Amino acid sequence: MAESQDTVVIGRFGAVYGVKGWLRIQSFTEHAEAIFDYRPWLVGRTAKAMQVAEWRFHGKSIIARVEGIEDRDEAAKLTGQDIVVDAQVLPELSEDEFYWRDLIGLQVLNTDGYDMGVVEQIMPTASNDVLVVKANARDAFGKNERLIPFVQSEYIVSVDTEAKQITVDWPSDF
Repeated sequence: MAESQDTVVIGRFGAVYGVKGWLRIQSFTEHAEAIFDYRPWLVGRTAKAMQVAEWRFHGKSIIARVEGIEDRDEAAKLTGQDIVVDAQVLPELSEDEFYWRDLIGLQVLNTDGYDMGVVEQIMPTASNDVLVVKANARDAFGKNERLIPFVQSEYIVSVDTEAKQITVDWPSDF
């Protein structure tokens, strides 16, 4: 199931773990275990609602078992499926916070008014998130992609989701 304005992908089912229906869980939430705060999980093309029966940390990763899934073969059918929730279950954010989904597709201009492109995706890194900004074609500086750290006090001047625009303090030729 792909993300829409009414739904949000918060994770993905990974490989099967053991023989009793457990799966590895790839969480896209800020804190990995927060994925279990949102329910029900909507899975597959039909957006079948699923509830987590139990979960735990296994080393640095997370494993979980979904209600009704009792063996390895049933669990294997979920491998690679997105974990989606209704957007209404997400908490309200403060004025200076944004969900990634709100930033994807926004136009990025620098403080000189130079059009750098559109936010195509966001990459998490150890220190901060990074905007992947794609231009329609190579620009005058030979760039068609820029990686801009999403650091509001340093590089991000403003985010206007209504105007669909992000203003950055970032050189045109970098």
